[in-house]
Amino acid sequence: MYQTSDIRKGLKIERDDAPWTITYFQFVKPGKGCAFTRTKQKNLLTGRVVDITYKTGEKIAPADISEHTMQYLYNDGELYHFMNTENFEQVGIPGEVLGKDVTDFLLEEAECQVLFYKGRPVNADLPNFVDLKITYCEPGVKGNTAQGTSKPATLETGAEVQVPLFINEGETIRIDTRTGDYVGRSSE
Repeated sequence: MYQTSDIRKGLKIERDDAPWTITYFQFVKPGKGCAFTRTKQKNLLTGRVVDITYKTGEKIAPADISEHTMQYLYNDGELYHFMNTENFEQVGIPGEVLGKDVTDFLLEEAECQVLFYKGRPVNADLPNFVDLKITYCEPGVKGNTAQGTSKPATLETGAEVQVPLFINEGETIRIDTRTGDYVGRSSE
């Protein structure tokens, strides 16, 4: 059992028979009354975010979660298939469970961390940065150099991101998977 003093960002807990992760916390010690901790928690099964407050000294149940490094293999239209890199077992995860923020940047043979709750895959964490090739974008126009302007570019995974005007089709760019933003050209 966790104590309220153990609460930190990324902590995986179990509440209402579901796994949750702490996305934000704040310890508050008012001038009058008991201290407490405010949290924002994300349900790992549904993606729902809720605000929960814990009084100091409350006990919190840890979630039965394991994490495995897995390689993404393919998408059959319904499931995204991953292979465990240690024992070569394969699992399929529905796209709605993974979410668009993961499937937009998932490239075949990419390694990621897959979370299992009670033996069932519930989520995948991509690396913070991925390098993807641009399959389509409008060409930049000479003289069009206004600062801060961008244009849409379609990546090899089908995702669309905003890139600066000097980026061209066929280039490989680095994307921050946490925000979905262009970071720079790939060094490869």
